[in-house]
Amino acid sequence: MHAGYALPARDASIGDARQHARAFLDQARTGRGFPVSERARDLTQLVVSELVTNALKYAPGPVLMELRLTAERVEVVVWDSDPGIPAAHAADPGRVGQHGMEIVKAVTEDLVIEQQPVGKRITARIAVYSEPTAVAAGQCSS
Repeated sequence: MHAGYALPARDASIGDARQHARAFLDQARTGRGFPVSERARDLTQLVVSELVTNALKYAPGPVLMELRLTAERVEVVVWDSDPGIPAAHAADPGRVGQHGMEIVKAVTEDLVIEQQPVGKRITARIAVYSEPTAVAAGQCSS
C-alpha cells in the first residue's frame, strides 16, 4: 500500500502531512486489516512532522511525501529541493530547537538520506508493530 502527496511551501502543510499519515494508516488498519500498532501510528506522525518541518524550513519550493506500508514497516519518504544533507547534532540539553533529526534517528529502524539530481530524498522506516522497551516505558527495575 502506498500514497503520495505534494505539499505546498506553507506552514499549514505540516499539519496536512500529519493528517495524511494518520488517514493513510487508519485506512490500512480498518480498510485493509493491516495490524498497525498505535505506537507505529504515533511515531509515523512524529517522523512526518519532523521531516516535513525541516523540508519547509530549509528548502525553497514544494515538498513531496510518500507513505508506503508493508507487513513489516511504514516508510516515510520526503523529498525537497535543497541538496544539503541534514545531520543530527550531539546531545545538548541547553540547545533550543534543532532536535528534529535526533528524534527521527531515535524512533526509526532505518534512516536513509540520498542526494538527488535536484534536492534530496529522506526515507525513514518505522516498525509496523512496535512496543516501547521496558526502559522507554519507564518500567525498568532497580
